Amino acid sequence: MAQGQVIYAARCAACHGTNGEKGIGPRLAGGQGTLASKAPVLTVGSYWPYATTLYDYIHRAMPLDSPQSLTPDEVYAVTAYTLHLNGIVKADAVLDATSLAGIKMPNRDGFKPVLE
Repeated sequence: MAQGQVIYAARCAACHGTNGEKGIGPRLAGGQGTLASKAPVLTVGSYWPYATTLYDYIHRAMPLDSPQSLTPDEVYAVTAYTLHLNGIVKADAVLDATSLAGIKMPNRDGFKPVLE
């Protein structure tokens, strides 16, 4: 997670904000408890059902200016930091394929696609 904080600051914060709560890119943190409201805040911590989806998205599509430029270990680290920003993992978290798959996201059992 600590390594992810450093990578996030260098490669992600410009678009997602220092704490993942505002920027030119989508908000990543916060929003817990808002899904049933008239103004839901869809973030990793409030909406996403699986932590593995976060890893996959970062691995395939981020950073926006150089997708797939992060090593697998860097992707695990940024994933851990993003989950930490949402209170899902502790500050001493270390993620790998096994530990990532074991994370139960807050909205895992309540996920419903947003229909426009």
